[in-house]
Amino acid sequence: MDSGPVLVATEADDQTADMVITELNQRAVPVVRFNPADIGEDLTISARFGTCPAAPAGQVRTPSGAIDLVGVRSVYWRRPTRPAFERLSEPDARFSVAQVRHGLGGVLYALPHCRYVNHPLRNFEAEHKPLQLAVAQRMGFRVPPTLISNRLDDARAFITAHGDVVYKALRWTPYRKGSVGLTTWTEPVAADELDESVTAVPHLFQARVDKVADVRVVVVGSRVFLVRIESGLLDWRKDYSALRYSVARLPGALEAALVAYLEHFGLSGGSFDLVIDRAGDFHWLELNPNGQWGWLVEETGLPLIGAFADLLVQGES
Repeated sequence: MDSGPVLVATEADDQTADMVITELNQRAVPVVRFNPADIGEDLTISARFGTCPAAPAGQVRTPSGAIDLVGVRSVYWRRPTRPAFERLSEPDARFSVAQVRHGLGGVLYALPHCRYVNHPLRNFEAEHKPLQLAVAQRMGFRVPPTLISNRLDDARAFITAHGDVVYKALRWTPYRKGSVGLTTWTEPVAADELDESVTAVPHLFQARVDKVADVRVVVVGSRVFLVRIESGLLDWRKDYSALRYSVARLPGALEAALVAYLEHFGLSGGSFDLVIDRAGDFHWLELNPNGQWGWLVEETGLPLIGAFADLLVQGES
């Protein structure tokens, strides 16, 4: 469907989505923005199955109007949030959230003749770091020695064997203590720092690469954009004011491998984190299938906004 609207599913404060929507508006492409958290009077859905040639058929309605499901050109699944149902009891809230996820979400996952950037279920699969690591290794990327374990003895032995080791969270999760928001950085870890608390959940330990720079690679369809990030920091996210950026190119074989990696997971785009060692070799860290890239446009001028808009305008892949 090359003339229908683009649906943008995201939270209210999403500057990256704002940039893409502005670009689509300038191209006179109809855009409908919504957030699943608004389900209720401000967001309704009616979808039919079994009674029409294309399924689901029906409409999504927002305060700005109604959208025919069959006519949707593409879906930009950015950073949508779920409703909290704070006025309900905890059991009722859990039940209601599940109905929204599998009702509204399920319909949006099943749109006919539609391009997803990215399909939520493909995002979910690709977000699992153990699977990422296994696929990256099978596809020939340099993967640092990594242990995922909740066995104290194994964790201590791994750290002792590799010496310089870091800890990473397996998944970023919103975390608050009172009114203070906290996060988990990549941090060095020593064997004698670990205790029996390690056994509670799996942890990711990884041999530290002696890097000279980090690399953020944003792949949009078949287009590859690389930004070299120099900071001297173990985790460059801790201090954006310390970062120095430069646009570069990947070796052709590595570019092709990253595009193939996304294709393996059925993704239209994604943000890869790599590091470069002192010999100039690239090492795999991770893929964020829905990673941030907006600030890189401001820092480097890369045409990422147009690249994402192009993909959404094209419609069905």
